[in-house]
Amino acid sequence: MVKKQVMLPVNEVDLTTVKYVPEKVEAPHLTGFWFKLFVKLIEAPLIGSLIVSHLKQKNGITEMVKNTVIPEVPMFIPEFPPQEPEPGVVCLEEEGKPQERLDLALKCLPHYDPSSRCSSDSEKPFQFRYWKIRDYGYAYRSKLTTPSMVAEHFISAMEAVNNKQPSAPLLISFDPNEVRRQAAASTQRFLEAIPLSILDGIFIAVKDDIDCYPHPSKGGSTWFHEVRQVKTDAVSVSRLRNSGAILVGKANMHELGMGTTGNNPNYGTPGNPHNPKRYTGGSSSGPAAIVASGLCSAALGTDGGGSVRIPASLCGVVGLQTTFGRTDLTGSLWEAVTVAIIGPITATVEDAVLMYAAILGSSPADRIALNPSPPCLPDLSSNESSNILGSLTLGKYTKWFNDVSSTDISDKCEDVLNQLFHLYGCKTTEIVIPELRELRTAHIVTFGSESLCSWNPGCEDGKGGRSTYDTRTNLTLFRSFAASDYVAAQRLRRRLMYYHMEVFKKVDVIVTPTTGMTAPEIPEGALEVGETNLPVTASLMQFVITANVLGLPAISIPIGYDKQGLPIGLQLIGRPWCEASILRLATAIEEISEEYRKKPVEFYDILKGNLN
Repeated sequence: MVKKQVMLPVNEVDLTTVKYVPEKVEAPHLTGFWFKLFVKLIEAPLIGSLIVSHLKQKNGITEMVKNTVIPEVPMFIPEFPPQEPEPGVVCLEEEGKPQERLDLALKCLPHYDPSSRCSSDSEKPFQFRYWKIRDYGYAYRSKLTTPSMVAEHFISAMEAVNNKQPSAPLLISFDPNEVRRQAAASTQRFLEAIPLSILDGIFIAVKDDIDCYPHPSKGGSTWFHEVRQVKTDAVSVSRLRNSGAILVGKANMHELGMGTTGNNPNYGTPGNPHNPKRYTGGSSSGPAAIVASGLCSAALGTDGGGSVRIPASLCGVVGLQTTFGRTDLTGSLWEAVTVAIIGPITATVEDAVLMYAAILGSSPADRIALNPSPPCLPDLSSNESSNILGSLTLGKYTKWFNDVSSTDISDKCEDVLNQLFHLYGCKTTEIVIPELRELRTAHIVTFGSESLCSWNPGCEDGKGGRSTYDTRTNLTLFRSFAASDYVAAQRLRRRLMYYHMEVFKKVDVIVTPTTGMTAPEIPEGALEVGETNLPVTASLMQFVITANVLGLPAISIPIGYDKQGLPIGLQLIGRPWCEASILRLATAIEEISEEYRKKPVEFYDILKGNLN
């Protein structure tokens, strides 16, 4: 007889009795021959279902979705209560032209002083700064260089990257002549003094699960482009193209977004620019690596389970997850997934502000269902910005915050919070967030069920067998979820939204490390076959999935390094539609941490043409 659990109605839960329980994921770490054998076993008709059932039982998934009475009604998409307007912001026109939004965004940024422009080739190990989008714009307008000249530097650098052994391409669809064509058009506009926007001539990579015509969208696989043809740009890509951005190609990724490391045996696994023997993080591995290595000022990624913020954190750059529905998913592989967004990965917070301004805008359907608040940006040019910062209250769940693989991470994050208090007066208060284990279950069932629905047409005609062993492992797990499991996950989703909205009555932002560990090592045997390492996956996803399940805005900012020289990220989770608040706070955190920033081991200065 299975013992049933009955959850209290969410509003009757006594938060004073909540205890934090560190999650222990029980699953084998496999690669090579044993990984291949494991996949064959779990795909076998009888023994496979027994193995998957055992793993779900050991990790509490069965107990939660099958044997628990959850009293709340399901929440199939995020439902947000009305939000108070943010102070000190400039509102943007959601249905306006991206160029107009970019003009407004520029006015929100601090004064640009070309004499203090960064020196990317500084010999100091720290105090390294990336070239910003405004640096490129200044160089073009001042005729110090042209987009065509930078394009040649970029193409030369890509040749160097692609000639490395073992193969670890950052772009898996790249046409040098197409890059030259776009750069020539941009160069002509600058010659005629009619650039389209601040993004004109800016080199931007697009993750391989977002349509960018004429490139195919393979999702990092060898087959998905055969069942889904690209006939036009995704909405977000179209907005960038209309702003004059140079779209360099499709960036490498963890196949079908089904992993957090960036491992991809199909095309090669990108190494972390700070240590090529370490993972970049996934699934937006190529976008994060291409930005961290200086090849692009920005990239578009997708985030369904931390896939923008995890690689941004591991590679020492900025990753922004917007509120669900704030960016249009049309033209991506995630159009029907309610835990996913399209978001920018950038070298700096300032560049994230500009990218966000360019791509924002809900789809018509989301505008009806979600009733979004007007998109806003923090007015960072105002003298009041520091006072607004001082009024913010940050929420920290200490036991969760400190549950990391190394105290290097929690100590560095804690140090930033202390500096925010001393410099600006930002208060940090203790919070409690119940049912974090349930949150993980809600995410894996929701993400898995909705993703499988998108992949099924190709998988069912046999193409799924051409996927990597990692992807096949995940697809086998996802196929084991029943419709009732999905509904149970949405009941949990409503409970979790209630808890977080109660927290946001007391605080403005929730602060956590971005990941529970820094960049993990790439096992040698994993390059050819891939690997499954769910404990590492759980550690990387530990803090990020809250924003996915609940559709909340979140950002990862680089704040320093552990003792091995690997980047550490701090995550800010904001109220629904309150991107301006987390961008304002992220800007202050970046200023606190920038003196500790160091040049990656693999870095290409395409503005000056210094290619290593």
